Amino acid sequence: MAVHVREDAFDPGAELNAFSEGAEGAGAIVSFTGITRDVAEGDLAAMEIEHYPGMTERALTDIRAQAMERFELIDALVIHRHGRLELGETIMMVATAAPHRRNAFEAADFLMDYLKSRAPFWKREITSRGADWVAAKDEDEDALNRW
Repeated sequence: MAVHVREDAFDPGAELNAFSEGAEGAGAIVSFTGITRDVAEGDLAAMEIEHYPGMTERALTDIRAQAMERFELIDALVIHRHGRLELGETIMMVATAAPHRRNAFEAADFLMDYLKSRAPFWKREITSRGADWVAAKDEDEDALNRW
């Protein structure tokens, strides 16, 4: 299965190497790795990510299948972590393989837009002031709507 929802850390380089080895016939491989960072007030200590096991994997598997068909991919990989993540930790990764670069880039972008706005994850920022749930952003919705 090319969808992994996991609590433990992973090595994006090793994941990309393994993905690339299995992408026979690809003319392009594109990857994106997301890293936990402080975007607001400079005091983010950690991010907690929750999800519903089973439901999350089904949703990600479905969007991966849509990307595979829509962009004529050879393969696609989605990895997303849950649990507590400290600043600088890898939070997620997508990789796409296609005969042509445009398809690989667009598919990775499509998957990222979905992950940002529709994937069933709930994020809570832990700061010196306490913990707050992260609200959906209009720009993420706008990005998804272009597909």
